[in-house]
Amino acid sequence: MASAFGDGPTNPPRVLLAKLGLDGHDRGVKVIARALRDAGMEVVYLGMRVTVDQVAAAAAQEDVDVVGISILSGAHLRLMPRMVDALDRHGLRGSSTEDNVMLLVGGTIPDGDVQPLREMGVDGVFPVGTFTGEMVEFIHSALSSDAEHWDARLETMDPAERDGLILQKLQGQVRYAWERSGFYREFWRDAPVDPAHIQSLEEFARLPILTKEEVRVEQEAYPPYGRFLCVAQNDIHRIHGTSGTTGRPTVFGISKGDWERIGEAHARILWAAGVRPTDTVMVAAVFSLYVGSWGALVGAERLGATCFPFGAGAPGQTERAVEWAQMVRPAALYATPSYALYLAETAREMGVDPRTDFGFRLMFFSGEPGASVPATRQAIEDAFGCYVVDQGSMAEMTPWMTNGGCRRLARGMHLWQDIVYTQLVDPETSEPVVMGGEGVPVYTHLERESQPMIRYWSGDIARWEMADCPCGRTYPTLTQGIYGRADDMLIIRGQNVFPSRVEDVLRGLDEFGGEFRLVVARERGYLDQLTVQTEVSAGLWASAGEGGPEGLEALRDRVRDTLRRALGVGVSVELRPEGEFERTQFKARRVIDLR
Repeated sequence: MASAFGDGPTNPPRVLLAKLGLDGHDRGVKVIARALRDAGMEVVYLGMRVTVDQVAAAAAQEDVDVVGISILSGAHLRLMPRMVDALDRHGLRGSSTEDNVMLLVGGTIPDGDVQPLREMGVDGVFPVGTFTGEMVEFIHSALSSDAEHWDARLETMDPAERDGLILQKLQGQVRYAWERSGFYREFWRDAPVDPAHIQSLEEFARLPILTKEEVRVEQEAYPPYGRFLCVAQNDIHRIHGTSGTTGRPTVFGISKGDWERIGEAHARILWAAGVRPTDTVMVAAVFSLYVGSWGALVGAERLGATCFPFGAGAPGQTERAVEWAQMVRPAALYATPSYALYLAETAREMGVDPRTDFGFRLMFFSGEPGASVPATRQAIEDAFGCYVVDQGSMAEMTPWMTNGGCRRLARGMHLWQDIVYTQLVDPETSEPVVMGGEGVPVYTHLERESQPMIRYWSGDIARWEMADCPCGRTYPTLTQGIYGRADDMLIIRGQNVFPSRVEDVLRGLDEFGGEFRLVVARERGYLDQLTVQTEVSAGLWASAGEGGPEGLEALRDRVRDTLRRALGVGVSVELRPEGEFERTQFKARRVIDLR
């Protein structure tokens, strides 16, 4: 669909117009042709007094999406069945509607003839007096809803051809960062290849990998962005960041142009997920520094959907979400998988059936791996009677949807390589992993002017393949989504929690007894719960147990509240006497995962 529409695929529709019968003039159809061209469509006009077979043959030859017939003589009930039959004989109509040419008719058509025309196979009927804008909108909406791809050329491109396109983008992005970023100029100074003259994807893979810790150190030395910015600070349109659960948060600035490109990228990927301009999208996630909710919102807005930024996290908000979802009946929901299941449970407790009382057709998720976990995915689909799409890479790599599934993918995520280039590398050697192998995704922006991340280490574990998908997209696929971590990070209800951060908090407490364990369990089948089992110093344990100035219960509550503030997620705390946990001189195994 032409970009003039602003909310559909980028390939302009081709429309063939013709006049059947013995009409005496074609002034009206020429006005319509001009209006369609002004709306960005490609129009072929056959002229007056052509036959149905001439129209069908031309439609096949010109590879059109729409055939529009003008009849002023009143012969529409006689001629249009013949037109339908001719299109069928030329293979342009059939039992499968996906590739059918749309058939429209306009002219002197009484109201009583509209329904018979539709029953014989005419898709749209426009009597004399219909505004041309209505015709444009009808074609736009109908083709938008049926199209599989937002940009068919890019999404179905031969992978080898796409690699050439990616290389061109990489060359431009790397050269741009080399010239404008003080950090990359220093970071690549001793690289084994010349950043200004990358000649192949293999050469690009020899540039050093950038880690979150290196970003953090750089930004601490040159606050707030580090020397990553490639634009002036007053060109930053938005500031987002990570939560800082492992220490200092990382900050990323986004220019206005970048934000528009993020919206376009997310619209493409939401289109693949099945969101359409006629849908209402409910965003049930926190609106804060967290870019997930904002990314879902800007993508839905760019696509042309109705946006419902409901939010999350406030007391009683899930109960209100149940009430509002019944009133608004959104077609799509963005949240975390665990929140979706909690929403379903809350609804049932309120006497509401989430399958029939909400109206969700699809849900798209990020923040945790549940959407590609078969049991979790099935539980959500069963609870709501919808289908589920998995999405998400890293906040710093926004547009984060570039690991994103489609409505026809049963599990996993496509890698939208022409937006963010992803390589999988061995977690030990950082060498590239061949298709079919398991490794750590390393991401590179291809369209970022403000703060590009180039060869950015994710720490996630995934497996990639060149798997066929019914959608026809030719991207690599993370067949099981993101299912693990190269380090020991835990994901608790969408929040990253590192054992090292827990240790840092505990060791800052005078009461700490020297060792701890983290127990992760899944409550009610879907909610991940973290329990911190921590030793208490022997002296305090004894005094608290004897009813001293602070009992064990009060101590537990204080430790729990300290951890919650530091981690950004609620945890349970169990106190143990000093010496209960085994010490080790090697790597301590402190995580007990019962999920």
